[in-house]
Amino acid sequence: MKKRMVIMLIVVVVLFGAIFGFEAFKNVMIKNFIAKTSNPPQAVSTTKAVELPWQQTLEAVASLRAHSGADLSPQVAGIVDSIHFKSGQDVKKGQLLISLNAQADLAKLNALKAAEHIASITYDRDKRQYTAQGISKQVVDNDAAKLKQAQANVAQQQALVNYDHVRAPFSGQLGIRQVDIGQYLNPGTTIVTLQSLDPIYADFYLPQQTLEKIKVGQKVVAKTDVLPGETFDGDIVAISPKVDTGTLNVQIRAALKNPDRKLLTGMYATVDVITGAPHAYITLPQTAITYNPYGDTVYLVVPAKGEKGEKGGQDKDSKLIVKQQFITVGDTRGDQIQILKGVDVGQTVVTAGQIKLHNGSPIEINNQIQPSDDAHPTPQEH
Repeated sequence: MKKRMVIMLIVVVVLFGAIFGFEAFKNVMIKNFIAKTSNPPQAVSTTKAVELPWQQTLEAVASLRAHSGADLSPQVAGIVDSIHFKSGQDVKKGQLLISLNAQADLAKLNALKAAEHIASITYDRDKRQYTAQGISKQVVDNDAAKLKQAQANVAQQQALVNYDHVRAPFSGQLGIRQVDIGQYLNPGTTIVTLQSLDPIYADFYLPQQTLEKIKVGQKVVAKTDVLPGETFDGDIVAISPKVDTGTLNVQIRAALKNPDRKLLTGMYATVDVITGAPHAYITLPQTAITYNPYGDTVYLVVPAKGEKGEKGGQDKDSKLIVKQQFITVGDTRGDQIQILKGVDVGQTVVTAGQIKLHNGSPIEINNQIQPSDDAHPTPQEH
């Protein structure tokens, strides 16, 4: 009986030992399997942090207007007698553009000139008679007044005749002709637009806080989506002496060089006001930054613990992981952003794939496709 009990106890111990041993072995295998499969290396793109020259600028959207611009029209009513320009033509100041039928005005002018001539002859004759004491001084004074009145009438009528001829008030480029020969025009009817486009003005607004950074004569650079890749240099020519009470912005006017007249009145352009001297800043693509309420971060690439490699994990034989780093950012420029604190020159930074990462994640670098890092990007058509 005792022998049977001993054998049974031995069997029970062996059985429980086998069960617990199997469970321990299973847990170890599961742990190893999870360790190998739960955190595979993540594919990311990277770049090295470098210092680039950075010119501080103030950016604004400007509307363009001509240096001199006007819609030309007659001052008097009349019928168009002749047209002396073509649409789109360049004209000089004082050049004749159209003539209205002025026959009636010329006839009246000639009659007034004849009256002026008679008044002049009478005045000269009476002056000689007065010298010979043949007439009184009152008669001579009356003749002088009549002569001045006649001269004033001629001058007035001559002005009316001149109004029948519309001339260019300044040099520039004409627009599309709006009238035809034989057409009756009322005063103020638009004949054609005249625009002087070189230089061309760019009007824009900046916040009042920037007033200490801007002054007349400061350089600006303008660009427009209409002409991708082209820039136009200019200078600030005027700063409004008052701040808009509604927006707390101040109006600025810059004169842009426009020798080819590619910029036109009514266009919109982006203006960069250059402030201060250029400085070198550590610069990264904006895609490298992870923005969080508790602080902005980047992921630095470093060798895994126990691996040997260069700073930043550039040894391709070493296993690489990422380290989350808090940073301080500055201004942006196109696709780029200033890094003021947190990253050193030469460190390797993840630029794409951060959403899959956490502190210590293993990675594989694949830089075949890189995010844009252009300081002056332009829209691309695909």
